[in-house]
Amino acid sequence: MARDIRIAKPRLETKRAPLPAAIGADGAFDGYASLFGVRDACGDIVERGAFAASLRRRGAASVKMLWQHRAEEPIGVWTEIAEDARGLKVRGRLDLSVVRAREALSLIRAGALDGLSIGFRTLRAASDAESGARRLLEIDLIEISIVTFPALPQARIAVNPALATAPRHAAAQLAQKLARIRMQLATRRFEATLQRLATE
Repeated sequence: MARDIRIAKPRLETKRAPLPAAIGADGAFDGYASLFGVRDACGDIVERGAFAASLRRRGAASVKMLWQHRAEEPIGVWTEIAEDARGLKVRGRLDLSVVRAREALSLIRAGALDGLSIGFRTLRAASDAESGARRLLEIDLIEISIVTFPALPQARIAVNPALATAPRHAAAQLAQKLARIRMQLATRRFEATLQRLATE
């Protein structure tokens, strides 16, 4: 049995994206910053309609695109943010005049960076005693970041198909594979560290 809980003083929270985004050579990309009905590693489930009021108030232009949730490092703009049947669908563009945005584009192409994450305040939530999940019913969306470590392992940013089919030198292909392997190993080490700290 879920019960409605109102948060008196909302605090800023971050949430990782559960589905891929796609990126083009000009830094334009799209994807999903959140999925409805999917429980994440934090035990939260975002419900359909949770972003609706916030999006009406703010619009896409007022939601910041940040690097790793750092307020001092905006790296682009969101041009479209909307709820659909699956979740929070986003379209944005890296500002390639910004050094960090160019670095992000390079890392995404190399397969070393592949996460999206939302920064938000919970306005209304429901706790589920049976599953232990927190159902997020209303969210004030503040920012969406490109991140290294998404909370869900399936979080990915996919390269634009036009880029993926372009001819590549064998060395570049090998470098991309090695970057993915290094990223996977780093992710496992990071998760192991978190688990160890949780048991201490």
